[in-house]
Amino acid sequence: MNGVYVHLSAVVDEGAVIGPGSKIWHFCHVSKGARLGARVVLGQNGFVAGGAVIGDGCRIQNNVSVYDGVLLEEEVFVGPSAVFTNVRTPRAHVDRKGEYVVTRVCRRATLGANSTVVCGCTVGPYAFVAAGAVVTRDVPAYALVAGAPARRIGWACACGESLPPSLSCTRCGAAYREETGALIEATPPDREGRGAPPA
Repeated sequence: MNGVYVHLSAVVDEGAVIGPGSKIWHFCHVSKGARLGARVVLGQNGFVAGGAVIGDGCRIQNNVSVYDGVLLEEEVFVGPSAVFTNVRTPRAHVDRKGEYVVTRVCRRATLGANSTVVCGCTVGPYAFVAAGAVVTRDVPAYALVAGAPARRIGWACACGESLPPSLSCTRCGAAYREETGALIEATPPDREGRGAPPA
């Protein structure tokens, strides 16, 4: 079906929508109602709930569960064993299925291995969440955050490199400026997100 690959050990429920060119690897479960875009890669032992939405080109590494209320925009990278939640005050003996809180990870953001995103947060475009970080509040576009709770420790280029104080990327040459706590593109990234080539 449209170049979709589903490993023999994976379970894709009838009613799940999977875009062309996507790959579903070993021991995954994609639930009825889940929506995966084109060219999505779902690593081993992944789970996608019926109310989850995963945009085109996302890469989700091993041991990640994408629960109801989680929205991943285009080309988001989710590192191995990253964690999402969808209820703020869970109790085993209280049914809170009607209280799921939306979590949004914006286009081309990165979530490092073993990071956690608490429900209700928005991770901005091109933001970079370090391995093991615990996101408890919104993360601005291009922010590099680390720690528990996660705090901004710098800025990340569209290509993924940590930006130096000059805010000019040493890898791709993209340039930025900081205005009132936000990062603004001075030299926009190209359509591949790498930034303009160095002069």
